[in-house]
Amino acid sequence: MRVGSNEGRVQRLEIQEEQAGQRLDNFLRRRLKGVPKSHIYRILRTGQVRVQGRRAKPDYRLQAGDVIRVPPTRQAASGEPPPASSRLMGLLEEGILVEDEHVIVLNKPPGLAVHGGSGVSLGLIEALRQARPHQPTLELVQRLDRETSGCLVLAKSRLAIQELHRLLNQGLMDKRYLALVAGRWRGGERRVAAALSRAGKGGSDQRVEVSETGKSAETWLTPVKRFAEATLVEARLTTGRTHQIRVHAAHLGHPVIGDRKYGDFAYNRALGAPRLCLHASRLGFSLGGRRYDAEAPVPEDLKETLGRLA
Repeated sequence: MRVGSNEGRVQRLEIQEEQAGQRLDNFLRRRLKGVPKSHIYRILRTGQVRVQGRRAKPDYRLQAGDVIRVPPTRQAASGEPPPASSRLMGLLEEGILVEDEHVIVLNKPPGLAVHGGSGVSLGLIEALRQARPHQPTLELVQRLDRETSGCLVLAKSRLAIQELHRLLNQGLMDKRYLALVAGRWRGGERRVAAALSRAGKGGSDQRVEVSETGKSAETWLTPVKRFAEATLVEARLTTGRTHQIRVHAAHLGHPVIGDRKYGDFAYNRALGAPRLCLHASRLGFSLGGRRYDAEAPVPEDLKETLGRLA
C-alpha cells in the first residue's frame, strides 16, 4: 500500500452547509478513501479525531461550521471502488420499489453488503452512486446485514436524510420483517423489551447481547405460519439497534434460522439454510406531506427454504 498524501500531517476539515447532517463515521469513510474501516473506528474510539476540539462519537451528526481534526493516516494509492458490473447495476435498478426527488426505496438482494469495507470492495451504496453520478448526496438512511434481503431506504438530499433519521430515532418509521425462526411458536404476538449492548472487538467479531446496562430495544414478534419445528414470524421494530431481531429472537429461545452468530448451529446444518432467513418485507413513513409504503416480495431462496418445511 503506497502512502497517500495525508500521511505525516494533521487535516482540519470544515463542514459546509451541504455536508451537514451526515454521521461522523460515514463522512470520514468517504473522505479517507482507502483507509481501512477498522482504522477509522480506532482513531474515533481513541479520541484522535476531534470535532470543535472535543471527542465525538461515530454517530455524531455533523453541523455546518464544525471543524474536524483528523490525525495523519495511511491511504492506499487508489481508494476508488471497482466499477460495478452491468448485472449488478441492472439488479439494483430492477429492485427499485419507490423513487421520487427525495428518496429511493429498493429491494436489496441477499448477499450484497450495503457498503464497502471489511474485505468488501464494492457495496450497494457505491454501486448505486456509480449508476447515479448526478446525485452526489445519495446516502444510506438505514442498514441491513449483508445476508438480509428486502426494503432499504436511501435519501437524495441532506434535508431528506435529516428528516428520515428523525423518523427513525423517534420510532416513526414502520419497519416490518419476516423471520424464519427455530422451534414451534407457542401462543400469539410477543413483545420483547430487552436492552442491548455491543460486545467483542468489532468487525466480524462484533456481537450484541442482552444487558441491563445496554440501550433500550423493543421488538414485536407475531407468528405468521407454523411448521413442525420452525415458525415464520413477522417482526415489527420500534427501535433500530444492531442485530436487534436476531438477538431478541435468540433471547426468546427461537433464533433466526441460518444465523451463524446467534443461531442454533445444529439446526442450521440440518435444515441446510443457505443464509440468514431474514427479510425486510415492508417499510412505511411520511415525508414532506407524502406517504411512502413499500413492500418487497419474498426472494426465491427463502421461498425454497419455506417449501422444504411445508
